Amino acid sequence: MSEYLDVLNGQIVSCDRCPRLREWCLNVAKSKKREFLDEDYWGLPVPNFGDPLGKGLILGLAPAAHGANRTGRMFSGDRSGDWLYAALHSAGLANTPDSRDMTNGLTLSNVLITATCHCAPPDNKPTREEIENCAPYLASLLANNQFRAVLCLGSLAWTSALSHFRVRPKPKFGHGCETVADSGQTLLGSYHPSQQNTFTGKLTRDMLDDVVARFAMLIDPSTSSSDR
Repeated sequence: MSEYLDVLNGQIVSCDRCPRLREWCLNVAKSKKREFLDEDYWGLPVPNFGDPLGKGLILGLAPAAHGANRTGRMFSGDRSGDWLYAALHSAGLANTPDSRDMTNGLTLSNVLITATCHCAPPDNKPTREEIENCAPYLASLLANNQFRAVLCLGSLAWTSALSHFRVRPKPKFGHGCETVADSGQTLLGSYHPSQQNTFTGKLTRDMLDDVVARFAMLIDPSTSSSDR
């Protein structure tokens, strides 16, 4: 899986299927944000990150313009990542609770992180066509059938995951929602740890910790949050 993931990540990084997104990401990388003026932005499609042999998959929406589009690593360098990696660390799935950039030594255990769309979109809103252009990368990842559970961050990630699995009837999205695909994988839903949700209290740290703990138990039934 490691060699396969290297190949897939290479295809993602070199992808140019969505001209609007490529132009946007490069423009953001050139103009930068004031607090990051001294940094070199990644500006390319962001590859999958984590344990190549992981039994758990976390599916987000897309890189943030000044987060992963800057750092080149999923959920790194923004508030959403601060929340996610803190929860993963609490569940024993990450060796450190934060991910500011690619130099902090972060490693994930038994978990791989991917996205519905691998390029940062304007206003965090990829078009349906752009999501469809990226869908083959997720399909290729899921074709290995290595994952026991998929944690979907947000309703669009939930919808994207359902499009790749046979689930009847298709359940509605909600925080903590759970269903099992015909192929055996458990799909979990969580509100996305975006500032829109965390600042308003729609998503609390306890809520995210609970669903990530459930995710950890599903991918490794021999352990539980109390063991970590």
